[in-house]
Amino acid sequence: MQRIAVYLFMFAVFFTATSELVVAGILPELAGQMRVSLALAGQLVTIYSLAFAVGTPLIVTLTARLGRKKLLLATLAVFIAGNLASFASPGFAMLAAARVLLGASSGVLMVAAFGAAAKLVPAERLGSAIGTIVLGFSSAMVAGVPIGIALTERFGWQAIFLLLAVGSLPILLAIAWLLPETEGDAPVPLLRQIAVARDPVIRSALLLVLFREAGNSIMFAYAAAFLGDMLHRSTGQIGAIMLAFGIAGAIGSRLGGAAVDRWGSSRLIVGSVAAHVLALALLPLAVGSPPLAIAFMALWVLAMFVMGPATQTYFIEQAPQAASLVISVNISVTQIGLAAGAALGGAAVAMNGTVLYNPWVASVALLLSFAAALDSIRRKKQAFIKTH
Repeated sequence: MQRIAVYLFMFAVFFTATSELVVAGILPELAGQMRVSLALAGQLVTIYSLAFAVGTPLIVTLTARLGRKKLLLATLAVFIAGNLASFASPGFAMLAAARVLLGASSGVLMVAAFGAAAKLVPAERLGSAIGTIVLGFSSAMVAGVPIGIALTERFGWQAIFLLLAVGSLPILLAIAWLLPETEGDAPVPLLRQIAVARDPVIRSALLLVLFREAGNSIMFAYAAAFLGDMLHRSTGQIGAIMLAFGIAGAIGSRLGGAAVDRWGSSRLIVGSVAAHVLALALLPLAVGSPPLAIAFMALWVLAMFVMGPATQTYFIEQAPQAASLVISVNISVTQIGLAAGAALGGAAVAMNGTVLYNPWVASVALLLSFAAALDSIRRKKQAFIKTH
């Protein structure tokens, strides 16, 4: 039963992550079919991320005492409704409103899934269970986004949202039928969540996450547009390339976990951010050679996913007694960064009339992330010296 529950959570996360990531893959087609600018269509990423960042901590706090099964069923029901609203959207305004439902429900579902797993799985197997659930996110990039691109090319952008709604329904029914009820948690006041950022080491680390996610979103939200407009790839080729990027991301996640154990989180964070900056700084210079440009984009995606385990480990190392709380704050900051990055990416496209310079704009944000990483590590070393 424990294993079945974990796999149900993984599939639920797969669907919610696909709803987040697929928009970047179908952005040009979505903008064209809705007759809005590419920059405006990109704000659908911003809306989702803001709803995730703001809605998740508020709803999680208000529903803390609610049983995890009830919370999972409620959030899946809202998620299905959000996808059906997206499918039926006659225009941009309704689709934007549906993205609010999708963002908030996806965030709460992820927290509820982790919470339920912690109560259902023995402590010695929790890490493996969490890893399996997170696999749903990387699988969304490997399979969900390419499927979304293929469906959009053949049936229009609405098709992927109908598929997400229909696909999520069996997960909801299976959870209702198979998952035992587990109690909720004692609520954590929002002021306590905010207070986590007062630690200088964690504060700098959160700035690292904020600027890193902003930089990645500046580029990722317009990755399909870059592949199409700058590298002249067809929709089918873009789908295949995004699939390859997803595979690179899955490999990166596995490599990142092993690398943390071998070299430590701090070294891996510094090296990964440096690779981010290098790959994106060189990308606009390589547009004349599509294979080289795609290789730089693959390096960027690989570094992005390699860094994931290092970042989570780094936060847990700084506050082992409040790991869940720190990770919750980190997730919210991540989504704020994604929202800000999508907005900045859209502004860059609107200002320049092209996506060519988005990698350089992203590099600036990632340089700030690099500086924040160095500052956090420096403060960590200083704190260690003072206490030993």
